[in-house]
Amino acid sequence: MKLPYQLLDVFTRTPLRGNPLAVVSKADGLLDGEMQAIAREFNLSETVFLLRPHGERNTAALRIFTPYQELPFAGHPTIGAAVVLGLTKKVTAVRMEEQIGLVTALFEKLDRRSGEARFTLPKLPARLAPLTDVAGMAKALGIDAGDIGCGDYQPAVFSAGVPFHLVPVRDAGVLKRVAVNGSVWKDVFSHERHSAYVFTQTPEEHDVDLAARMFGMGLGEDPGTGSAAAALIGLLAEHTAPSGQSDLVLRQGHEMGRPCRILIQFRKDDGHLIHGGIGGHAIVVGEGELDLGE
Repeated sequence: MKLPYQLLDVFTRTPLRGNPLAVVSKADGLLDGEMQAIAREFNLSETVFLLRPHGERNTAALRIFTPYQELPFAGHPTIGAAVVLGLTKKVTAVRMEEQIGLVTALFEKLDRRSGEARFTLPKLPARLAPLTDVAGMAKALGIDAGDIGCGDYQPAVFSAGVPFHLVPVRDAGVLKRVAVNGSVWKDVFSHERHSAYVFTQTPEEHDVDLAARMFGMGLGEDPGTGSAAAALIGLLAEHTAPSGQSDLVLRQGHEMGRPCRILIQFRKDDGHLIHGGIGGHAIVVGEGELDLGE
């Protein structure tokens, strides 16, 4: 069995920056365990598998795996898959079947190996729980209790398909100092997958509104996490006007030397969140063929 694959850097226009992704095409013959083994072989934060769609109007079905587990939804695989499909099929709209539901992305080609994709969240973010153990969070993150909180933002658990502990911190200097304390991590960040998305506002940066770092999911630190940015939309929306649209830019991965730029959009009407979207660029940096034998 031979399977073509492409390697991309997502949430960037520049090779060897952003969040790496493997996209494996023609994956219909693979068993679940084989997909998991291939994801472990690539050993990237996520590997996405493209399969024939169930709906005739849809472009592809997606299966998304970390090296350790399958995910129902993830942002950077969705962006990367949309760019691959947009480039290969020469379309400007891509309909992708994910476990969470149908995801439609708009695609714009930049050149023969890069493009931009924006998609509407298949599931709007919802608040799952507050986070009140400030001392515990500070210890888990290696910062002071007084560093937690940013303006009106307070810690909470949100999910737009994958749950994240959202922890606002005072400024970008605190964000840079975060150092994971594994001895208390899972006790403090106890919800599913134990993932913490630490973020702050960046009024001093003229082209960026927010900065974030993501820790957990068995990945250590992740350079660019679209599903966490999707969850963050829920908390951001709680602190905006009752009606209107917000368009924000979030940076992630700078502290790792893999800078990512994530586009966030959401809209409220009469106090209710009615739309959320994530966008970003991706560039193909390599391609090859998996040879799995007979």
